[in-house]
Amino acid sequence: MKNIFGMFIFVMFGLASTTLALAQWIQTNGPEGGFVHSLAISGTNLFAGTDRAGVFLSSNGGMTWTAANSGLANADVRALAISGTNLFAATFGYGVFLSTDNGTSWTAVNTGLTNTVVRALAISGDTLLAGTEGGVFLSTNSGASWSGVWLTNADIRALAMSPNGSVGTKLFAGTFANGVYVTTNKGATWTPINTGLGSDIMIRSLAISDTSLLAGTYSGGVYLSSNSGASWTAVSKGLIMGAVYALAVTGTYVFAGASNGVFLSTNMGLTWTGIGLTNTDVRAVASSGSTLFAGTYGEGVFRSTNSGLSWTAANMGLRALSVWSLASSSANLFAGTLGGGIFLSTNNGTSWSAVNYGLTDNSVWSLVFNAGTLFAGTNNGRVYRSTDNGTSWTDIRTWLTMSPVSALAAADTNLFAGTDGDGVFLSSNSGGLWTGVNTGMTSTSVRALAVRNTNLFAGTNSGVFLSTNNGTGWTAVNTGLTSTSVHALIVGDAGLFAGTGGGVFLSTNSGASWTPVKTGLTGMSVRSFAVQGTNLIAGTSDGGVFVSTNNGASWTAVNAGLPNTLVAALTVTSTSLFAGTYNSGVWRRPLSEILTSVTPHLGELPAVFSLEQNYPNPFNPTTTIQFSLPRAAYVTLRIFNTLGERVATLVSQELAAGTYTTSWNAGPLPSGIYFYSLRGADFIKTRAMILLK
Repeated sequence: MKNIFGMFIFVMFGLASTTLALAQWIQTNGPEGGFVHSLAISGTNLFAGTDRAGVFLSSNGGMTWTAANSGLANADVRALAISGTNLFAATFGYGVFLSTDNGTSWTAVNTGLTNTVVRALAISGDTLLAGTEGGVFLSTNSGASWSGVWLTNADIRALAMSPNGSVGTKLFAGTFANGVYVTTNKGATWTPINTGLGSDIMIRSLAISDTSLLAGTYSGGVYLSSNSGASWTAVSKGLIMGAVYALAVTGTYVFAGASNGVFLSTNMGLTWTGIGLTNTDVRAVASSGSTLFAGTYGEGVFRSTNSGLSWTAANMGLRALSVWSLASSSANLFAGTLGGGIFLSTNNGTSWSAVNYGLTDNSVWSLVFNAGTLFAGTNNGRVYRSTDNGTSWTDIRTWLTMSPVSALAAADTNLFAGTDGDGVFLSSNSGGLWTGVNTGMTSTSVRALAVRNTNLFAGTNSGVFLSTNNGTGWTAVNTGLTSTSVHALIVGDAGLFAGTGGGVFLSTNSGASWTPVKTGLTGMSVRSFAVQGTNLIAGTSDGGVFVSTNNGASWTAVNAGLPNTLVAALTVTSTSLFAGTYNSGVWRRPLSEILTSVTPHLGELPAVFSLEQNYPNPFNPTTTIQFSLPRAAYVTLRIFNTLGERVATLVSQELAAGTYTTSWNAGPLPSGIYFYSLRGADFIKTRAMILLK
């Protein structure tokens, strides 16, 4: 016997150990963009610190990017600082990292740093300061060791050194809720300097230019001090009020990165002018000569070569988007992202294009196809419809809620939308009109929806609810469901599977009772499912991707090559499994590396179609089935119970002429008589077998 290469079918008879050992995930070429918290420039090198995707490097002015993350995988980088050949990255929860080779490799430098939630850095020579949620730390040896803590009750969001760079002269610290502090004795004592700030004491950014000190706040715009913080004056004329996350000074220019775009002041903040990226959440700004860069929260990096008069997205290779939803149909693969909208790939992820025309909310939580129409649910409580593969979108929400649309499900002409706060809504006319359908549902925080025949299931933060009348009435169905925070639901051949904060549960009786099915499942927070036949795939937020070929009776991790194991979405095509990750884009893996395939026999070609009796028979729980094809045909091999219900699909594939064997593991199914039926071209044959446990 030999394997058929190029065949990717879903069957149920275990994983091939050699395949697992060699299997690898490959990052697709997108979607591009992401959450950029920080930017830093050193010579011709531009660095971007991202949310959970680490650091990216561009050596050509942002034209292209490459990940610079060895030793820094999955790090949420909140600040970057450069001194000579030393590049420092401040991370949220992992402390400070040092690279001496432009990000090629990183080393943690946290000795003495007792708080590793670091949001700010300031540097001059070998003097490095780190602002954490528990105060300020000092290193005088490039991070080899740290001393502190100062301002122990303060959450530090910004740091700035006095112009001469001497920590012994002046160091300023901006805090989350206590305003600005200054020290002139290396942190031995600190003095609050908030006169004139009033209630605007939530500081997000600081910048120094000559004798001027600027502070960006969360809600009060920008303040200026010309006396080292002894007093402050609001300087926000022309600045649309919002959070000012970043300040950068270049000569006589001051740039502000705010929650509603980039602003420029040529008179030290006395007046401001919006210079683009309107309604874009800008978290970082940096300039090099006449080129200005803006790092955004969800849309990656933008570049301007004319001081902000015009901007161009500069995201090629910057794969740092959080993918919350995936959907596939024919050759089209769609990815819904948090902050970047919807992306389309027509070539298996080799390239992606944004398809957001008409989409006013770019945080997409859910996607579903229904009769060739694609629907998208977004963060601000809206549902959008596209009838042209995402080329254009129409807002079809007619209910009054701002709760995120976290789940969508379709059944014939009915479309259901589950919201995280306002329950379930029903539309029977493709979104033209919606009605709330929540009677009997005691939790309106709906995270997942699934349909099986006339049953509609809703997964909530209080378990699973069942409706048998299109949502008119609901009943809690949680017996045996020991973890009631339900994030994912899917219907498989064995029944209904629920992905929870405590693993996977299976119900074979429409939710009347549940059984945990999580042997081998080391990632217990299950956020997504994909299924075909009896093969079940689970994406978790704490352990990556797992596969079960026996209806959840056992699981195997399939994470080789997947550096980001926070998996929010899964989908399958005829050849590949795609995983949408938190802030690392979409990853692809051939199904042939995960699931085994039907195996042909060598020898003479058979003369007729045939289906042999399974062996052994009776069996417990695995049996082998052999069949023959005298010519090429599209064949299906399915298993049914005595009620005529399909319980497994072993083969659904175009096969060449030959004799084949495959196996079936009945897993948790009960003892009894089952029927296996082979259908191909004009041939149908059915036989009976006995499962005896």
